[in-house]
Amino acid sequence: MKIKLIVLDVDGVLTDGRLFIGSDGEEYKAFHTQDGMGISLAHYAGIKTAIITGRKSEAVTKRAKELSISYVYQGIHEKMEVLEEIVKELNIDLSEVCYVGDDINDLPILQNVGFPAAPNNAVKIVKENVQYTAKLNGGEGAVREIIDSILHETYDYRALLTDYLNGKVKVTQ
Repeated sequence: MKIKLIVLDVDGVLTDGRLFIGSDGEEYKAFHTQDGMGISLAHYAGIKTAIITGRKSEAVTKRAKELSISYVYQGIHEKMEVLEEIVKELNIDLSEVCYVGDDINDLPILQNVGFPAAPNNAVKIVKENVQYTAKLNGGEGAVREIIDSILHETYDYRALLTDYLNGKVKVTQ
C-alpha cells in the first residue's frame, strides 16, 4: 500500500483536544513540533497532506501555512465530501489515503480510506474502526508516530534521514 495523501483532523489529533478560548474570543491550540517534523518528512517523501476539521481557528490556518499543508478545510461537517473532492483533484484512489481521526464524526472517512489511523486518546468506536492506533495521544506526537509507520513501511526511511542530515530536506517543526 502506497500512501499518497495524509489527511488529518485537528482537535484530538494535532492537538490534545482541549480548547483554550481567551476573553477576546480568540481560540488557542497547542501543536506538537514532532508532528510538524513528521509532516515535513512526509512532504519530502512526496506525500501530500490535508486538514479537514469541523471547527474554525486562525491557529489552524497559521500552523497549516507554516507546515505547507496543501489542503486546509475548516468548519466542515461533511468531511467525506471534501475528501472526495481532494482525491478527485489529485487523481488518486481512497485506498491511497491515510486519515487520522479521533471521534465519531471521523468514522465516515475512516471506514473508506486505505489506511485509517487514530491517536491513542481516540474514542473506543474509532479505535475499533482503524488499522493503526498510535501509542501516543493526539497533540503529543501521535501524528508523527503514524507518519513514521507509513514511511518505514513504504519508503526508504534511512535515506530520508540521511538526506535530512546532509541538509537536503528543509523541514519545519
